[in-house]
Amino acid sequence: MSPRNTTLRKVVNPPQIKGFKPYGAENSKLNSEPVILLLEEYEALRLCDYDHCNQLEASVLMGVSRPTFTRVYASALRKIAKAFVEARVISIKGGRVYFDSDWFHCRSCGCFFNNPDKEQTIANCPLCCSDEISGYDYACG
Repeated sequence: MSPRNTTLRKVVNPPQIKGFKPYGAENSKLNSEPVILLLEEYEALRLCDYDHCNQLEASVLMGVSRPTFTRVYASALRKIAKAFVEARVISIKGGRVYFDSDWFHCRSCGCFFNNPDKEQTIANCPLCCSDEISGYDYACG
């Protein structure tokens, strides 16, 4: 029996960072392998713990069933707990996700912004007006 195909999970706001490093632990004592937090796990944490959505509301926003959302959220909590207890680096990347609109990053000011109107071409950063912008690569986080 082959495993079921997982549906893409919707991410409204991509993370503005690539991860976290423990503070105060000596580098020689750190476990060298980072904990990988998938983008859908990041989104689940953001929706429940930052935006204060309940799991049903968050599952609708991500386009998954409530039981699937619960599994994704529980996985995120386990990974963060492991990183805290074992003083591991958390790296946010990967996963089977799609964004609700195109996202961009300004290399000049560091701003992240989206383009909900796909017909409009983005040429400048809306914050600093710089033309040093690039598309957000969600595979790399």
